[in-house]
Amino acid sequence: MRVSQLLMVLDEEFKSTDSGHHTPVMIWGPPGVGKSQLVSQIAEKHQHQMIDIRLSQMEPSDLRGIPFRDGDSVEWAVPSMLPNAKRHGEKGILFLDEITSAPPSVSAAAYQLILDRRLGDYQIPDGWAIFAAGNRQGDRGVTYSMPAPLANRFSHYEFEVNLDDWVAWAYQQNIDEKIIAFLRFRPELLFDFDPTHNPVAFPSPRSWEFAHRAVHKFSSQPKLLLGALQACVGPAAGIELNAFIDNLEHMPDLDAIIKGQQVPVPKEIDLQYAVATALVGRAIRAKGTESSTETYTNILKYAASFKQKEMGVMLVSDMHRAIGEDLFAVEEFANWADAIADIMLYS
Repeated sequence: MRVSQLLMVLDEEFKSTDSGHHTPVMIWGPPGVGKSQLVSQIAEKHQHQMIDIRLSQMEPSDLRGIPFRDGDSVEWAVPSMLPNAKRHGEKGILFLDEITSAPPSVSAAAYQLILDRRLGDYQIPDGWAIFAAGNRQGDRGVTYSMPAPLANRFSHYEFEVNLDDWVAWAYQQNIDEKIIAFLRFRPELLFDFDPTHNPVAFPSPRSWEFAHRAVHKFSSQPKLLLGALQACVGPAAGIELNAFIDNLEHMPDLDAIIKGQQVPVPKEIDLQYAVATALVGRAIRAKGTESSTETYTNILKYAASFKQKEMGVMLVSDMHRAIGEDLFAVEEFANWADAIADIMLYS
């Protein structure tokens, strides 16, 4: 399932705690695709706390608590990390990360917590949602087969890596436009993980975020940049990205495009992707300013000048995802839409 759909599922599951219809959710996916970040986005959206418990790092007693004598009976000290309405709030998310990396003894301790929302006398507050995530067995991580009793306590969703979803997220997070443009140019490198080769560094949504940081830190030191990029996304992808960045010195004048001047479209396909991505960035920065309409208008005019109409469609589609319905209010949008009427704009 795509990220955009998974976000809606998790959002509904979080809200369903109010009606008592919540079902614990298990997210399956390879390493580095952003499963944990997906859950944290829901917590941030609703401004509630997320408690992240890494079951792979625990012993059964860490969940069950430690027994202590109370007169003639034995009580259990509830772990402070578990949700408590007084300490953590009436609503929130209990996130059981790396659940498939937890040994069976720990998984067994989690059975009652997940299905019955309790462990002994302890009970999870009603307003707390339970989400979990883990790698599949074929991903070469430290994984155990999920026992049937545990699996039957979840609804299960497979995480699908999708470039459009990642690009929308990347613009929101101010990921360097050179990284976005490169992945538009080489979409198959968004996630390129071959578990049979057991790579150390490989392209993934997480490692492209690392590459973004490397670009900011080492752009003024070309001798270090290539090695830093390779350290983040692997040798081959790092070389390609470095060459792509080097070629950007031939970019057309973006300021002239924004002013509505006649600027020829580059012949090189990689530069076309770079220009399109950079213009979306300009549109985002113009949102809410007095010059927004003029900026959107001139970008739309430039989008219509691409010889390959699909390139202009990609530019405008990304711009719409980034700035929203404001784009449709621009008079030039109707002219642009007429010019590409033979191409479907949205899937």
